[in-house]
Amino acid sequence: MDKQEEKTNQLLNPDEMFDALITKIKETCPGMDLGRIRAAYDMARLAHSGQLRKDGSPYVTHCVAAADITVDMGLDEDSIVSALLHDVIEDTNLTHDDIARQFGEAVADIVEGVTKLTRVQYTSKEDEQMENLRKMLMAMAKDIRVILIKIADRLHNMRTMAYQSADKQRSKSLETMEIYAPIAHRLGMQRAKWELEDLSLQYLDPAGYKEITTSLEAKMGDLERFMASMKEKIQTRLDAEGVKATIYCRIKHVYSIYRKMYAQKLDINGIFDLCAFRVIVDTIPDCYNVLGIIHDMFKPVPGRFKDYISTPKPNMYQSVHTTVIGSEGIPFEVQIRTWEMHYTAEYGIAAHWKYKMGSGATAVREGDEDKFAWVRRLLESQQESDAQDFFHNLKIDMFADEVFVFSPKGDVINLPAGATPIDFAYSIHSDVGNHMVGARVNGRIVTYDHVLQNGDIVEIRTSKNAPGPSRDWLNVAKSGSARTKIKQWYKKERREENVIRGREMLEDELKHNGLTLDDAQDEETIAPILKRLSFGTIEDLYAAIGYGGVTATRVANRIRDELRTKPDRKTALDKVSEAAERRENNAKKTGKPVHGILVEGLSNCLVKFSRCCTPVPGDDIVGFITRGQGVSIHRRDCTNCAQLMNQPENQGRWVGVSWAENITDSYVTTVTIASKDRSGLVMDIATVLNSLNAKVRSLTSRDTGAGLAVSTITLEVKSSGELRYIMGRLASIPGVSSVVRNGNK
Repeated sequence: MDKQEEKTNQLLNPDEMFDALITKIKETCPGMDLGRIRAAYDMARLAHSGQLRKDGSPYVTHCVAAADITVDMGLDEDSIVSALLHDVIEDTNLTHDDIARQFGEAVADIVEGVTKLTRVQYTSKEDEQMENLRKMLMAMAKDIRVILIKIADRLHNMRTMAYQSADKQRSKSLETMEIYAPIAHRLGMQRAKWELEDLSLQYLDPAGYKEITTSLEAKMGDLERFMASMKEKIQTRLDAEGVKATIYCRIKHVYSIYRKMYAQKLDINGIFDLCAFRVIVDTIPDCYNVLGIIHDMFKPVPGRFKDYISTPKPNMYQSVHTTVIGSEGIPFEVQIRTWEMHYTAEYGIAAHWKYKMGSGATAVREGDEDKFAWVRRLLESQQESDAQDFFHNLKIDMFADEVFVFSPKGDVINLPAGATPIDFAYSIHSDVGNHMVGARVNGRIVTYDHVLQNGDIVEIRTSKNAPGPSRDWLNVAKSGSARTKIKQWYKKERREENVIRGREMLEDELKHNGLTLDDAQDEETIAPILKRLSFGTIEDLYAAIGYGGVTATRVANRIRDELRTKPDRKTALDKVSEAAERRENNAKKTGKPVHGILVEGLSNCLVKFSRCCTPVPGDDIVGFITRGQGVSIHRRDCTNCAQLMNQPENQGRWVGVSWAENITDSYVTTVTIASKDRSGLVMDIATVLNSLNAKVRSLTSRDTGAGLAVSTITLEVKSSGELRYIMGRLASIPGVSSVVRNGNK
């Protein structure tokens, strides 16, 4: 429905709109109880009596328009009835029981579900975002018709957004782009997704939208002639080959062009594949037959062939895609599919979800449960995620492009684009991921951060003695499911370690805010925060920070905000201000950091790290002014440092040093492992280091006699916290008696 048709509908009497709806139902959905649908319209018209839309039309016209969209989607009778009534619980005096008495529990439940979703608002408050999205996913898991009707409701609202204020236009468009378009995409509803995106772009970037539409209008004559010519050529050849086919051609939708222009920094003249052709045939063999004919007629563009028939997308989309170059030298895309695939591509899950008329009981076809596995996965992922992670994961799982890889047995596994062997392992089973010690792709050993490509054959190596996932995997994994399972493992297996790590992380974050851990442990301050975040004790909070259930930054910000509300908030604010002032003064005194080190009173001096103790960020450090070699940086607990300090001739050569903020460099350090000498020791050490994705420079081991061995590892780390964690994992290897840093007293 274009804008002119929409405007015409708004001027129609609602009864005339409803009569047109009934005519459409008779033509496209024979067998429906038209009396029941009319009763729903009468109830909605009476309930909304006196209510007007922003354009001045009776409110019930919106209900009829939403029902009209559900008919286009091919939904069932209960869905059409629910669409007509979708706003009565929220905006009128009618209740769930009122609807249930006349139209049944199924319709009443759908209307109530849609009502709850209408409260979803785009907001910068992450907690509220997660709660709203959780409600939406739960509604989808219970009855998919709820979200389908909500999409119809939103689509009509976006079509009539011109009558809203500028602020409302922008906020609703942003919400549509962030939430509803991705859900339509994930449900396979490409037609609805495209229209929602184009309508949203019109208000989010009106200048960009106008630039594209104006350019398209200027090119339209040439584009239409080109499409007509190519369509005739293809149709003539297919007829000659005896292939029964229907060909459609279209211009790419505006948002698709906009995104390509933005991503590749092009103007519209730099985008050549503005045209797309769709060839629809009766059978799958015909699809591949047509593909061969197209490639015989036109030169295919290398790397632009995709077979989504043999490996369907998770949203059920199937087609063969190829890009070819026409006789005029203009590239264009051809999509080849069967009629069933076509209806699925246009309407997604709505084309597959069938219901028994009037009963509300589902008539689910075999395999439909698998289509909703992603909804269950998303619901599971929100259990172990904080709001920011959940929203991020949702957008990846909803909207990201997919990559299709194979298991050694030939099973097809779909993962988000950019996925790694870690994602693959956890997609098979949690135990496979938790016991992974290595991976092969196409027969070659790869690192855990190796990016998988379409068609890769992935093999995961596991071991019963594997130390478990590394925390670094959280930064490598792309899928929300893998990240959630890693966090679940840490939550269950490493409680004490999580508490220690979480406490350290929060302490570091508080320091950046000019606060101390004492501020966090103050009962009056922490109690409301624990309640708000649903933790029983501060140790539970530390553990959650440690395994990644909540971020230290988020908790520190809450503590700071809580302190600001106290009667003595001036003291807390002073702490923050004084800390900022100290950092500023220190920066003035020392100038720019060198290798991440600030030296008091000296600017741009030569800095080197002592080999005896190899300090890393987070260590308590001190500087020693050498003769001709700048300032040597030692750990304060270094044995050599203690000896130098006791020598009278070295007095006056010590200088205060500190670590700069936001250090991203890695630092070399060395640890020594004492253990029993046994077969496989070095392999076990290497396995642990590999699972942690540690950057190892050297690893040596020697027999010291009496059945003992000493192993020395030189590696790169970014902080003392990371080093302590690696040492803790090494200490858990069977037979290891101690793991110490070089230079310890």
